[in-house]
Amino acid sequence: MTEIKLKRVYEDPEGDDGFRVLVDRLWPRGMRKDHLKYDLWAKEVTPSPNLRKWFHEDIKNRWNDFVTMYQKELDGSDEVKDFIKIIESHNIVTLLYASREPLYNHASILKAYLEKVLGKM
Repeated sequence: MTEIKLKRVYEDPEGDDGFRVLVDRLWPRGMRKDHLKYDLWAKEVTPSPNLRKWFHEDIKNRWNDFVTMYQKELDGSDEVKDFIKIIESHNIVTLLYASREPLYNHASILKAYLEKVLGKM
């Protein structure tokens, strides 16, 4: 089974990162494109722009609703199914995100979602 890891884009790459996937819709602030080491930029598996903007207006109070709504977006996405086909061939996948918030961010939801789906395969 594929092991899914999380890492901020600002952390240095390590040998055990495996397949590195940027999972932010927008390019990370202050990050030069030639500096970030990644294998795939998966914008299509990120929250929709409207959901992302709504969530960022009140992160802590909207977290639970955001989790539910983002999971619903993931469930209905053909792009997510295609993404799963890509990552399932890798032993280790590291999801790269820019948020300073380690708990309340979409990458943690995506990680849990992918682990659940990949665990059923």
